[in-house]
Parts: sequence; C-alpha cells; structure tokens
Amino acid sequence: MAHTPPTRRDGTVSGTGDGSHDGVRYRVYEIIFEADTGAGKAFDLALIVAIVASVLVVMIESVAAYRIEYGEFLRIAEWVFTIAFTIEYVLRLACVGRPVAYATSFFGIIDLLAVLPTFLSLLLPGAQFMLVIRLLRILRVFRVLKLARFTKASSSLLVSLRASRHKIAVFVFAVLTLVVVLGSLMYLVEGGEHGFTSIPRSVYWAIVTLTTVGYGDVVPHTPLGQALAACIMIMGYGIIAVPTGIVTAELVRGERPDDAHDSRHACRQCTAEGHRVDAVHCYRCGESIE
Repeated sequence: MAHTPPTRRDGTVSGTGDGSHDGVRYRVYEIIFEADTGAGKAFDLALIVAIVASVLVVMIESVAAYRIEYGEFLRIAEWVFTIAFTIEYVLRLACVGRPVAYATSFFGIIDLLAVLPTFLSLLLPGAQFMLVIRLLRILRVFRVLKLARFTKASSSLLVSLRASRHKIAVFVFAVLTLVVVLGSLMYLVEGGEHGFTSIPRSVYWAIVTLTTVGYGDVVPHTPLGQALAACIMIMGYGIIAVPTGIVTAELVRGERPDDAHDSRHACRQCTAEGHRVDAVHCYRCGESIE
C-alpha cells in the first residue's frame, strides 16, 4: 500500500502541498526558512556572504577617494544587491502562511529596512548609507551554524526586557524628574556667567554628569556648584546599576533547564523559531508543526 503523506490543518499535504502551486511555495519555504536541508543551509550561507559584501560596498562608497574612482561600479553593485534582497523579501512573504505576521516580526522589519534606504536615496541623497543595518540580518548565522543556544539566549534576553519594561519605564521617569530638578538647581547656583545659560542647558549638563559621560563643555565654577556636581557623579554610579539589576532578575527568573532541547524548525505560518523538539503546535500561532 502506498504511503499517504500527512496533512496539515489547512488541508495541504506536508512537503508537497495540495497542488503544484503550493508545492512550489513549500519548496521555496524550505530553502529560505529551513537550515536543516542542504539547499536551505547553502541559501543562508550565500545570503550572509551577500549581506557582508553589500555592507562593504556601502562602507567603501563613503570613502571619498574610492567614490571618485569606483563610484559607478559601487552604485551598480549596490542596486544589484538591493534588487536581490527585494526579491528575497517578496519570496519570504509569498511562501509563509501568514505574511503579515512575518512582515511585522523582528526579522521581517529588518529585511524591509535592508532594502528601503536604496530606494529612498532616489529622493534623499545619502540615505543609502543606512544600508549598514543589513548587518543585523547576519543574526541568522546562529541558526545556520547550529548555534541554537545563542538564538535561544537572544530570545530569552528579549523576553526579559519585555517583562521588565514597566519597571524600566518607572525608573526612566524617575531619572528624568531627577535631572530636571538637579539641572534647575544648578542653573540657580551657577548662572549664565558660568555656561549654565538656561534650564534646558543645565538639564543637559545634569544628564551628562549623572550618566558619568562628562563631556566637559559645561562645568561648575563655584564651590557649591562643584559640591552638587560631586553628589550627582556619585549618584550616577548607583543609578546605572538599577536597570541592570532589573533585567538580570528577569533573566534568572525566565531561565529554563531544558533550553538545549529547542529545535531550529521554523513555523511555516508565522516563521517563529525556538520550538521544543517534541512540540506539536507552534507556541506563537498554534499551527501544527511537522
């Protein structure tokens, strides 16, 4: 008896589709989103090489001497890479079950931003230099080289940042209030003759001092102002540790002992990764996983 391929929830046959059109879509999906197959791994490695080469072209073009001598060649190369990445982006949207979910995901937004600057440069000269954002797409190298633990670590960090966003928001609001008060106080103490010409400029000085950056463009001259500045500097060391502690606590709370058992399979509907090897459904959209 012939083997009947399994079917998905939407009725399409796993790996082949319910027709030639869906079969082509599934094959494209396997090549673009999966790294377990030879074709998928070769595609991702070629993509990484193309990303690095395109960023190098942008960096070289920013050097005046090379731009004068090789400007035409560099612009052609830039457009070739952009057109290739645009085609790839369209194929990614076409082969997933939920294009909107992918388009609004982290990598979907990065893929779009990787091609927009070249088109914007037609209206805004110089916008093409923002193409260096393409380097963020190399984060896929973790999946290609089977470094799943690094992919999971980045996911854990994002989850921790999201879980602590309310605490961090309260902390940022408290710091903003503090620098406004301290800046206004320094404005009263020092005055315009010492560079503190307005409250906004004094608040700028308070931010620079509290964050321990210390540009030195505006400095207090009176003993009282210097004493206040010293207190703000010491306070800055304690304040810097607060957001670090908040995120660290969430990281510790969110750690799981079985992170190493996560697979690299991507959901065909929403392209989510990081599923357990024994997962039956996608943790994000609920679709069945083959």
